[in-house]
Amino acid sequence: MRVLPFPCIRPVPERAAEVAALPYDVFDRVEAAAYVKNRPRSFLNIDRPETQFPPEQDMYAAKVYERGAALLRERIEDGTFVEDRNRAYYIYELAWQGHVQTGLVGVCAIDEYENGTIKRHELTRAEKEQDRVEHMRALGCQTGPIFLTYRDEPVLDIIVGAAKEGSPLYAFTDDAGVRQTIWEVARPEAIEAIHAMFERIPCAYIADGHHRTASAVRVAQELRKAARADGTYTGTEPFNFFLSVLFPASQLTILPYNRVVADRAGLTAAELVARIEEEGFIAEQSPCAVKPEQPGVFGMFAEGRWWELSLGAALAAEVSAGDAVERLDASVLQKRVLAPILRIGDVREDPRISFVGGIRGTDELEKRAGADGVAFALHATGIDQLLDVADAGLLMPPKSTWFEPKLRSGLFIHRISK
Repeated sequence: MRVLPFPCIRPVPERAAEVAALPYDVFDRVEAAAYVKNRPRSFLNIDRPETQFPPEQDMYAAKVYERGAALLRERIEDGTFVEDRNRAYYIYELAWQGHVQTGLVGVCAIDEYENGTIKRHELTRAEKEQDRVEHMRALGCQTGPIFLTYRDEPVLDIIVGAAKEGSPLYAFTDDAGVRQTIWEVARPEAIEAIHAMFERIPCAYIADGHHRTASAVRVAQELRKAARADGTYTGTEPFNFFLSVLFPASQLTILPYNRVVADRAGLTAAELVARIEEEGFIAEQSPCAVKPEQPGVFGMFAEGRWWELSLGAALAAEVSAGDAVERLDASVLQKRVLAPILRIGDVREDPRISFVGGIRGTDELEKRAGADGVAFALHATGIDQLLDVADAGLLMPPKSTWFEPKLRSGLFIHRISK
């Protein structure tokens, strides 16, 4: 596959820690506004430009995206960002709670997403795609890197390790306690070695960033059409590539992605347990919060109590005979509990269901479930499960994976048009 160096817009080293921000989509509107209130240089101001307006402002209005573009121009003009002209790769290391993962920042070909060389495993929502389309159109830039993974290539690990022996471009610990260290790779020999090694890798997988990828493809298609119409299209234009960070699969950490339903569809907790047992589960009340340590085990919180749910023999046999998607815990829960018992048909659309990343813990599940709802704690999806689903050309249920640590936005920006 093709992974290319690129001319990067990036913060000057002394501003990097102020600029770096969690991805735009981990905040709701109120949280985003609160976060930027005392962080004027945080990239979230640009990534979520509605934070610059009163709460009643339509966050999808053209002037909101124009404000994001203006803010980026201001930050380039005031020296917060530098716009490199040379093409480079970047090594991006994140260290958190004893875990270290090291990725390579470059740009990947839109064509390879379209032909399946870069594999996906989730559907996207039209309104979320459109938001990032409008953001890219206004800024002329891709601002959030796509989180990709690939099956380990030991020789590439050696090349990346050698690049880390030099002095880093950035090194700081962010306000979430994640150590961020970044090296620039600009020597022609190193660039050629990295480029050649990626050509040996047959495919990559989207770990996180399906909406950003789909949006980048749509914008590229628009710009291609315009360039072809005026006879200037060459295929090498920056919009033909999207900003990516690629990590070896063995280095990634996936946390559970838990579910909370606002009500129990008129059932008491005892009635709910009985219905779940009818579906083939074994339910045992637990004196403490249940944090599943293996696939096929679920925690359930309702009416102030926890239950451990496990698959009975017949259900376990049925699940194991299914395809790569049907074997996922998120699929089992949806098919056997959420849909038939709690009447959650489409988890992407039903307002009664919400999702809680495993980093927030079981206290958050209890709080959200309250007196009337029900929460489910899941075991984390394995990275091999993700790769198997993508290789089979299948789609995971929404919100099946929660990766930590999160990539920061604002450290790398890819200009695709003027």
